[in-house]
Amino acid sequence: MKTREIAETGLLITLAMVLSYVESLIPAFVAIPGIKVGLANIVVVYALYRLDFKHAFLISLLRVLLSALLFGTVLTLAYSAAGAFLSLVGMSILKRTGLFGTTAVSVSGAVLHNLGQIAVAAALLGTGALFYYLPFLIISGVVTGVVIGLVSAMLIRRVGKGREDCNGSD
Repeated sequence: MKTREIAETGLLITLAMVLSYVESLIPAFVAIPGIKVGLANIVVVYALYRLDFKHAFLISLLRVLLSALLFGTVLTLAYSAAGAFLSLVGMSILKRTGLFGTTAVSVSGAVLHNLGQIAVAAALLGTGALFYYLPFLIISGVVTGVVIGLVSAMLIRRVGKGREDCNGSD
């Protein structure tokens, strides 16, 4: 790994942690428990597009682990890890096809994240009844995925221009 990649990855992990913390301070904006915007996913989507899957995976993994240690519980870790892994794999597949833009990729990630969390909750609680909650999570995933996707696309474009202004110097 190049020095620039290491530094950028470290900064992105830090940014994801800061966004996770900021989100933990935001009170629930809907009456349905568990719905969040997913601000740290801006960083993951950015990394997937500007770096690669390996870097995005590392950033996502460390963000999930560190966030659970600092702001959550063991259950938080289980839910977040399942959601983050399923989300990242799905986003990577869609991105690789070249058929979908950043916003569609982000929406798929948000919906898959919710699906992963519901699957873990159903397995831990031993009931499939939680899947009745899935339509609400899909709707929230679409809404938050659009927001995160639009912000990510804007960031990718803006940072890309800044990199070109540096004349490719490392």
